[in-house]
Amino acid sequence: MAKPRRNIQFQHRGSNAHDGRRPSVSEVSESPSEPGSPVKAGMNGKVEVSTEEVQSAPLGPALTETPELTEYEKKKQTFITRTIWTFIMIAFFFVAMFSGHIYIIGIITTIQIISFKEVIAIANVPSRAKGLKFTRSLNWYFLGIAMYYLYGESVIYYFKHIVLVDKVLLPFATHHRFISFMLYTIGQLSYSYCAIDAASTDTGDTGFVFFVGSLQKGHYRFQFTQFAWTHMALYLIVVQAHFVMNNIFEGMIWFFLPASLVITNDIFAYICGIAFGRTQLIKLSPKKTVEGFVGAWVFTVIFGIGMTNVLMRYSYFICPVDDLGANIFTGLTCTPNPVFLPQAYSLPAWTNISRTFHIAPMQFHILVFATFASLIAPFGGFFASGLKRTFKVKDFGESIPGHGGITDRMDCQFIMGFFAFMYYQSFIAVYKASVGGVMEMAIQGLSGEDQVEVVRGLAKYLVNQGVVAEGVLECLNGELGPRRR
Repeated sequence: MAKPRRNIQFQHRGSNAHDGRRPSVSEVSESPSEPGSPVKAGMNGKVEVSTEEVQSAPLGPALTETPELTEYEKKKQTFITRTIWTFIMIAFFFVAMFSGHIYIIGIITTIQIISFKEVIAIANVPSRAKGLKFTRSLNWYFLGIAMYYLYGESVIYYFKHIVLVDKVLLPFATHHRFISFMLYTIGQLSYSYCAIDAASTDTGDTGFVFFVGSLQKGHYRFQFTQFAWTHMALYLIVVQAHFVMNNIFEGMIWFFLPASLVITNDIFAYICGIAFGRTQLIKLSPKKTVEGFVGAWVFTVIFGIGMTNVLMRYSYFICPVDDLGANIFTGLTCTPNPVFLPQAYSLPAWTNISRTFHIAPMQFHILVFATFASLIAPFGGFFASGLKRTFKVKDFGESIPGHGGITDRMDCQFIMGFFAFMYYQSFIAVYKASVGGVMEMAIQGLSGEDQVEVVRGLAKYLVNQGVVAEGVLECLNGELGPRRR
């Protein structure tokens, strides 16, 4: 039996020489061979470990490490994870879309917040400014104000008939823009003041109202860089997402179709690029090829025509939202936009073919949508790639396993949704008087007495048309008092 070892010390690297942990094989090999130790010198001068001693000894962390995965195995694992989460996101999206518009609005809101957080996070803060107070809080303050303004504009525009008749909401609706402006101005003032107050040691507490006169040399760059970066993020994310939300109010098709076109283009660009991609498209994304770019365009157009033909048949997709509680089962009712109704088209006379085709105008509009999704929207992704390269990061975040951050998946969707809204308002929307619009004109443009006269006149008209009973008119005249002269 070997004698017990006393006062035997092993040499270790770093500061962990006497931390009491079991030495790893690499550490043991740096010390001389001792009697009774599981180490012996080899013929070539290298230190070898006795197999019997290692097998009889407890396994340490170094001996239980898993072998490093090969490049192929890493790509395979990433592909599997990415595919699984792709199907999870698609399933979640369809469940939310069929459940109702309010759930899609909730998803867009969540995407706005997370994307803003990811974009703000990648900006490096100068080392001397790391101790600044309230900078991060004010970034979120600006986000809140921007969302308050944009959401308020949408609610007031699409739900005037509800907001303008509510005693509590009416003041907020009529002064919404002024309230938003004042909140933004206060935030802008306090943003710069907090930066100066925290960064300067010789600046007194002058109050945020007088901060402009307190700007000091040496802090300008940080203040204005952070201010500009925050506003860029608000524009690229929050403002564009606001128009995506307006598309939902105009009809689910104006949200789902642009989003599905971008997804389809992304999928087929990947497939076509792998199948026959040879020519590099842009240096910002070395894996993008011209063949994949053009091939995805063709397949996106085909998909768009087919999907449009399906969606036009369901009122749930083509009707504007008048009830946020509606879902795929309750449906929506409306007079369809003429763009969804087949119209007669004839070939030009010079073709000598006298034949008439009945096609919905939407089938022509979808060609423009598919072309934009294929040829223009991908540059939103290229822009995001350039931004990530600027800050030397691979992804904006790790919100989605295998995909990176939310912003990595939405970089093309934001600009596509913005385009869809502008195109719809310019070439497709039908403008006519609405209940909310008439009520807004009456409330904001007429006095109380004039509004009473409008009610009397409408009541009398409805009685003459047989829509309401004559007793309603008599009741109104009794409650509203004598007619003014």
